[in-house]
Amino acid sequence: MTEVLIAGAGPAGLLLAVELRHAGVTTVLVERQPRRPEFCRAFTLNARALDLLARRGLAEPLIAEGWPVPHAASSGLPVTLGLAGTHTDHPYTLGIPQTRVEEVLEEHARELGADIRRGHDLRTLEQDDEGVTATVATGDGEYRLRAAYLAGCDGGRSTVRKQAGIDFPGTPSTRFWLLGDVELADPAALPFGPTAGPGGTVIVIPRDGYVRVLVEDHGDTPVTLERLQSVVDGALGRHVELRAARWVTRFGNAARQATDYVRGRVVLAGDAAHIHPPAGAIGVNAAIDDAFNLGWKLAATLRDPSTGLLASYHAERHRAGAHLLANTRAQVLFGDADERLGPLIDLFTRVAAHPYGNRALTEVLTGLDTRYDTVPETGHPWLGRLVPNLALTTADGPTDLVTLQRTGRWLLLDLSPAGDLAGEGVDVVHAACPEHPGLRAVLLRPDGHAAWIGTTGDPDPDGLRRALRHRLGPLASAGTSEKVRR
Repeated sequence: MTEVLIAGAGPAGLLLAVELRHAGVTTVLVERQPRRPEFCRAFTLNARALDLLARRGLAEPLIAEGWPVPHAASSGLPVTLGLAGTHTDHPYTLGIPQTRVEEVLEEHARELGADIRRGHDLRTLEQDDEGVTATVATGDGEYRLRAAYLAGCDGGRSTVRKQAGIDFPGTPSTRFWLLGDVELADPAALPFGPTAGPGGTVIVIPRDGYVRVLVEDHGDTPVTLERLQSVVDGALGRHVELRAARWVTRFGNAARQATDYVRGRVVLAGDAAHIHPPAGAIGVNAAIDDAFNLGWKLAATLRDPSTGLLASYHAERHRAGAHLLANTRAQVLFGDADERLGPLIDLFTRVAAHPYGNRALTEVLTGLDTRYDTVPETGHPWLGRLVPNLALTTADGPTDLVTLQRTGRWLLLDLSPAGDLAGEGVDVVHAACPEHPGLRAVLLRPDGHAAWIGTTGDPDPDGLRRALRHRLGPLASAGTSEKVRR
């Protein structure tokens, strides 16, 4: 018996385990693979993901190891999307292997007490009004595990999604590409970046000790080094020897989204909830976004189901997922050779060449424009968005907002001179914020988004009370209430 069972040890499942353990929820995570894969699917954390991870102290070790670039990953448009001036504390994209991200998340989840079981394959599930019973297979046989909730973070072919009967509509793949992590027998034979030939374009991305090769594939033969070699040679019109394959795979441009992110006692996150073309290198980042939104809501629901917070998980992240699919599909279209798209590409190129247009496109494609609905609406530009990392001064000395949010709890930041605000069931911190003298108070959700903002000119003195009632229901946080006075 456990409170939450998670299927899948990718970024979504591991971060969800971290968030649940922060809230004191007993958590078991099962992963069908006995060990972390030796190949690496992705190498990018975007600014939005770094902003979220920083709120649990998880961004710093990754930033120390990675390599930052000052622009966003994007596809199709012949312009660079810069991150300077965007709504982020991390105005860069971080190059870091997905395997390393997963390793850091797993270490932290284990330190917090998550029970992570590799080589344990969830095969079936049955749910009722009180919970879910899952059958899990190992090399030694099967066992049954009972949980109050089951989180499917088990990828695009999710067993959890299928077993729960959740539909996965969308568009099938119409184009396919081969990806191979290989060595070039002659490194000078193929430069880094795109190389166009008579039969197509080959893209070469440098990696540590090898290269990643991508090329469009028009067949459905088994994925092998020999197939990759044949397609690359056909695209280039010449032979470039590939050898020592670490990983070869085929992927397409399918775009699908689960109809329900919550079905009874089953929830979905990451690729189990949505698949999309890999344009913009957004997959890992979207998984982190889902898990960060889900964790505190699932924990609060376990403590008091009447909060209704799981419904808000579906509402907020399903809409974000629909935007994700639209954004990635648009980038694929930008890369098409269809001459009818020429005027559209020219229009977006000119928009992106304008500083304000460039910033807007960057925020849309990276999710930095994410804004969740709030009650009441005050019109403040931060409302519903991830609040920047404010520099603060408390009675104990200087600190910042990100540091205060590492507990993963609701936070009422009282910046009023009187310091007399209170919120039932939320942590209250009294501080000064010299850089923003007009701020009176900020109510922050555990994921760092502003649920309410009070300013010196706020005409609604009851806004905080209404915001607490609307967002928190009868329970203000997933943990024990605590009033912090500093």
